[in-house]
Amino acid sequence: MAEERYIARFEDDFPANLRFIPGCPAGIYVKGRLPDPEKKTVAIVGARECTQYGKNMAEYFASHLAAAGVQIVSGLARGVDGIAQRAALDAGGVSYGVLGFGVDMVYPKENKEIFDMIEERGGLISEHPSGTQPLKAYFASRNRIISGLCDLLLVIEARLQSGTAITVSNALEQGRDVYALPGRLTDALSAGCNKLIAEGAGVARSPDDILRALGLAQEEPTVTRKKKCDGTFSIVKPVAFRLSAKEKLIYDCLDLYPRSVDEIKRQSHLPIPEILESLISLTMKGAAKECARNNYIRLD
Repeated sequence: MAEERYIARFEDDFPANLRFIPGCPAGIYVKGRLPDPEKKTVAIVGARECTQYGKNMAEYFASHLAAAGVQIVSGLARGVDGIAQRAALDAGGVSYGVLGFGVDMVYPKENKEIFDMIEERGGLISEHPSGTQPLKAYFASRNRIISGLCDLLLVIEARLQSGTAITVSNALEQGRDVYALPGRLTDALSAGCNKLIAEGAGVARSPDDILRALGLAQEEPTVTRKKKCDGTFSIVKPVAFRLSAKEKLIYDCLDLYPRSVDEIKRQSHLPIPEILESLISLTMKGAAKECARNNYIRLD
């Protein structure tokens, strides 16, 4: 277990990009490491009660960015925060959790495993001393540190009125770039993101959009490192899908949002056995994923 240490604002180890933000903390408590100032850092934030779409996209963006060497910062909260940070670690990357309580505590309890992983392969950061309980006011104030540590803020899902809006406001005040994941107009959890885009935020269509914004554009598509059962990592490279006419028809019925077999049947007008056969084939080729029973998303 890493030892807790306190770093005052005037000390050399204090993060330089945090030192000049409005309301800079007098010091921070740290378990593990601090973000490497020589590497790019993205903060990924979003709804605690995220949809399956939000979960999929948090994993998708975090794993690809981490595999490209980008550090992922978030608040280790339930929902998008913890999902993104877990995906970054599973991809072989590093992540840093900014807490609204003491670094000796775990909240929520279901994220205990992620806390332990981050302490070992990243760092836990707080402006509060050990023993500080998680209070609502502390979660709001810690958001300025999340945005202060990053080069770019990525919002995955958010309601019109949410704590994410505070982080966005802090990021804009600090001069950070803000990107948002677009969503359907009818989805309440995409309303905040769509509003940000309408007001000028960058549109996060793929991890490569974020890499370009960071000046890390790659000639080749981003690869992902996936953690295997034995603890080692394998490289998963993008696949150029070779699809039959029927597979292409089914693939075109899919979206980043889960689509049920019945929905695909209504759109494709194919019998369910043929649809299931094509979905199995698409899944094996890495072009689709079953995210819930008989519900599929496309993988670009």
